[in-house]
Amino acid sequence: MQRRIAKAAVVGSGIMGGGIAALLASAGIKTLLLDIVPFDLSDEEKKDPKARNRIVEKGLDDAIKSKPPLFMDKKSDPALVTTGNLEDDIDKLADVDWIVEVVVENVKIKQDLFKKIDKVRKKGTVISSNTSGIPLKEMSQDLSDDMKKHFLGTHFFNPVRYMHLLEIIPGPDTSRDVLQFMADFCEKYLGKGIVWAKDTPNFIGNRIGIQGMGKAMHAMLEHGLTIPEVDAIFGQPMGRPKTATFKTADMVGLDTMYHVAKNCYDMCPDDEMRDTMALPAFVEKMVNNNMLGNKTKGGFYKKEITPEWKTIRKVINPETLDYEEYGKVDFPCLAEAKKKASLPEKMQTIVYADDKAGKYAWDVMATSLIYAANRIPEISDTIVDIDNAMKWGYNFEMGPFEAWEAIGVQKSVEKMEKEGRTVPEKIKKFLDAGNETFYKIQDGKKYFYDFASGAYKPVPVSEKQISLYNLRQENKVVKTSGSCSLIDLGDGVFDIEFHSKMNAVNREMIEFMIEAHQYVAENGVGVVVGNQASGMPAPFSAGGDLGFMLGLAKEGKFSEIDDFIKTVHQSILASKYAPYPVVAAPFGLALGGGCEMCLAADRVVANADLFMGLVEVGAGLVPGGAGMMHLWQNYIKYKPQIAKITDYSGFFVQAFMQVAQAKVSGSAAEARNAGFLRPADRIVFNKDLLIGEAKKEVLKMVDDCYAPPRKEKFPVFGREGQGMIWSEMLNMKSGGYITPHMETIAKRACYCLAGGDVPAGTPVAEDYLLKLEREAFVDLWRTEQTQQMAEHMMKTGKPLFL
Repeated sequence: MQRRIAKAAVVGSGIMGGGIAALLASAGIKTLLLDIVPFDLSDEEKKDPKARNRIVEKGLDDAIKSKPPLFMDKKSDPALVTTGNLEDDIDKLADVDWIVEVVVENVKIKQDLFKKIDKVRKKGTVISSNTSGIPLKEMSQDLSDDMKKHFLGTHFFNPVRYMHLLEIIPGPDTSRDVLQFMADFCEKYLGKGIVWAKDTPNFIGNRIGIQGMGKAMHAMLEHGLTIPEVDAIFGQPMGRPKTATFKTADMVGLDTMYHVAKNCYDMCPDDEMRDTMALPAFVEKMVNNNMLGNKTKGGFYKKEITPEWKTIRKVINPETLDYEEYGKVDFPCLAEAKKKASLPEKMQTIVYADDKAGKYAWDVMATSLIYAANRIPEISDTIVDIDNAMKWGYNFEMGPFEAWEAIGVQKSVEKMEKEGRTVPEKIKKFLDAGNETFYKIQDGKKYFYDFASGAYKPVPVSEKQISLYNLRQENKVVKTSGSCSLIDLGDGVFDIEFHSKMNAVNREMIEFMIEAHQYVAENGVGVVVGNQASGMPAPFSAGGDLGFMLGLAKEGKFSEIDDFIKTVHQSILASKYAPYPVVAAPFGLALGGGCEMCLAADRVVANADLFMGLVEVGAGLVPGGAGMMHLWQNYIKYKPQIAKITDYSGFFVQAFMQVAQAKVSGSAAEARNAGFLRPADRIVFNKDLLIGEAKKEVLKMVDDCYAPPRKEKFPVFGREGQGMIWSEMLNMKSGGYITPHMETIAKRACYCLAGGDVPAGTPVAEDYLLKLEREAFVDLWRTEQTQQMAEHMMKTGKPLFL
């Protein structure tokens, strides 16, 4: 049969249920959200449909208001969600293709719910549970044969939109076809990284994760460390998120963490590390005292605001449960690790150090690595699923086996055995066979070591997925510099990859891109502009290199800034008018110069989570890479050519506000609504498929007989637009809403976007608009205020309004 998910239902409208419903709606799927009828209704309220839907309506409202946003387009996506309750509307489940259960973790409640669903569902409807603590076998034991064949676990991680991991768990009778269909659907349409888990307590991510957190907390007390010291060690220096251990727990909620840990402890009586899952007594006291983290404005950490509006950051004292101020953490091994270039070097520097931090890091890591190895094949058959679960569910840069490889398997095992730790036999056999790494690249493919067969097997990936890392290992880099590389994707398509700090656009990158386009013109058929940064955060490009230009400005070398912007424009136009298609593949942050790279491309294939905008105003500047020109062209070009614009004001005000307010989209859908993406640009939910989909787009354009765009003049709003905006700027300055320099910046941006001192509707050439932009950009660098704003932005990452 032909399967499709045209309509879905989510039963349970709490944080997880609302998040899943928002993701489905954002993917364009009509979604029914159901919950129970409140127990406390009066006799009169029981007759009121609005009162009967009070719980589910609150759940949907919470999802709409959530920060960060759960819906990718809060204006239109919620309209795809309809609500109801399990008494009046359960029959509506007969009309859906997938039902996701997200109710309270109580086996009796779930069993009763599934029996009711079994009576109304149509044959072939997929049923999944988001449970993490109740075996699927127990939940599905009394269901019909058809429902058992279509019953599985789909364990999403919170927040659903942003966490890449989805653990899929087969039930005892689930059809193989159903499992594969759901894996393919969730990977492609919902953008999830699929991990195959077994029906064991807390599956993979939370089983490994909670043991690691528990060990980190117990070892902290044993080694005499503080909470900030632990977070400084097991943060970015070890390839973990900035939130590390305790700040992550505050984000998740101590009650949630405690529940997962207790569930593990209760349901894993034979686990050799069971004691680490019983969290320290002070954590239990915090939960009992409702000190649950961010949701209660106080967990392991707490912020206090003084009467002078100064923020004081405090941390809890585990002995007294009082909050105390804390300072900067300083350990010799952390200072040394900061000097290292690569993550493996940083990790080795820390775990093999002999200071207090090094001994702690080694103790926690050695225990966690051994624990992960012992979980095969109990919770997973492969190291790949364990590594991916920790990367995608906990935002680790490396999973346990990748981290083990990074610090040296042989060296670490020798240290473990010397200390009397029990190294798993499978690891000893792995080393005895002469193996050194768990992964290897061969013929452009990545292989992993399979303990069951004692041989390397290909890492299973989608056919659409292209790994730039694998291509680099296979010597497919044809040109490179410190900030940029040109990689052969095959079939005549090349990828321009950024790898500067935060992928910021600098002189080296701009000059390299000009050379890269010349190379492709002679040797290829098209270009993808994209990267696969694995850092945290991992931006497509966080903007321009402020440090470079600030240095020139402080030395008074404004002619060099002018020359640099000319080179930027040369590079941008080389991309725009190349004799082959150029497709940008942005994800994450695409700000300033990164946004401008995309605006110049023939096509954009964007990840759904795209935070795009022209943010130069926050650094005291106007966009300098043709961003304003291309944004304006998007506004007036993508309308039916037969329609004539008679009033430019509606277009102009919206385009100007994008620049003047440094607006950043909350998703690719919002970027499209704002005019940064065009009607033909595509949105891809799965970031892993982005480069592959962009390459496919290039080849399609080539097959469609691509011709580069023709240079043409575009009408501008001219002096009429400036008059309208300038009067508003005067009012805002007089009212104290903007500073004099911010007014200056806004006026220069307005002048550039409006096309200078010409009548409304005047067609102007691109060279003229770029000249206006370049002059404004350089002139602003001449001002002391812009230099101060740029310097403040570099130091703090926040704008300074002068």
